[in-house]
Amino acid sequence: MSEAESSPQYLRIALDIAARIIGGDMQEGQKFSGRSLLASEYGVSPETIRRALKLLADMKVVDIKDKHGVYVLSADNAKRYLKNFEGWNEQQELKRRLKGLLLKQNELSGQILDVFSEILKALESASPAVKPLPNYEIRISPDSKLIGKNIGFLQFWHATGATIVAIKRAQNLIVSPGPYAELYGGDILIFVGDASVATAVEKFVNGSPTDDPE
Repeated sequence: MSEAESSPQYLRIALDIAARIIGGDMQEGQKFSGRSLLASEYGVSPETIRRALKLLADMKVVDIKDKHGVYVLSADNAKRYLKNFEGWNEQQELKRRLKGLLLKQNELSGQILDVFSEILKALESASPAVKPLPNYEIRISPDSKLIGKNIGFLQFWHATGATIVAIKRAQNLIVSPGPYAELYGGDILIFVGDASVATAVEKFVNGSPTDDPE
């Protein structure tokens, strides 16, 4: 269904009248039929016709003269009205697409959290010798070069081979932090990876100031 078909009746009628003017069915200066006749023609109430004509009058397509009727004012303005609607229609389509993408993003984030929760449950129930994903913790020192930077900018995984799955900050636990999560001194990073990544993470997080991740 197109945007015009899903729009209110008065908007669809205004678009139809504008199209009729452009097509030559109604000439500039020509007087419209009365609201009652138009209402009968379109099968709607006179109030719906009034709202449709008001839209066209606002765009200078028609001229509503009290007690004298409605007259076609400008075919050019009718064309502009239809063109503006097409632009509005395109904007609505982009908004719908963005809304759909955001819904998918929220759904994906929820799935990531569910998987991580299952991982934590599996780690808690398994013995240390058979944990498939060993997890480690490291506290960010007050003079760490990572302070004030976000995870995406740091390219943490590329630099260390480890994946941050959570951040402990005071009494809060930030699970599955995104790439825009900013790091602060005193944060405890919870990360997963094989045993070899622990040393790399320690150096990357709290190494000498000359080891700048930039």
